[in-house]
Amino acid sequence: MKIIFIAVQCIVALNAFAADVSAPAPPTLNELMSSARQAIERKGWSRAQYDLKIAVRDEPNNADAHNLLAYTYRKQAQPDLIKAFEHYKIALKLDPQHRGAHEYIGEAYLMDGKPEQAERHLAALEKVCGNRQCEEYLDLAQALANYRKTTPR
Repeated sequence: MKIIFIAVQCIVALNAFAADVSAPAPPTLNELMSSARQAIERKGWSRAQYDLKIAVRDEPNNADAHNLLAYTYRKQAQPDLIKAFEHYKIALKLDPQHRGAHEYIGEAYLMDGKPEQAERHLAALEKVCGNRQCEEYLDLAQALANYRKTTPR
């Protein structure tokens, strides 16, 4: 009887070991971010959101992951500005000088018809990176100029 008990324990232990060895490791943050960026390039918003939701779940203090997740909410066919603003604000709380988050939240404010809010983020970008060689500043300034040309006052 003892031999059967020991044999059963060995089988259980081997099965547990085999399960641990065969289970794939969860993706790393870098893998999730890379996959999300590739999906964003293809405008695969759902796939990017899937990866980025896992990234922010696993790394809630990662400003880049929150910024990109917000970007996907803003750029999808039916923009979800509420979720976009939520994640842009988290990104900026985590990193108040995050250039991408300032640019993108400014563009989201333009989509929401709030150019004065966009101007605040343009001013923040000027403090963070200047106004001549800073791509994020130049992009948001251009978006503001286009908004002013096309939106009646």
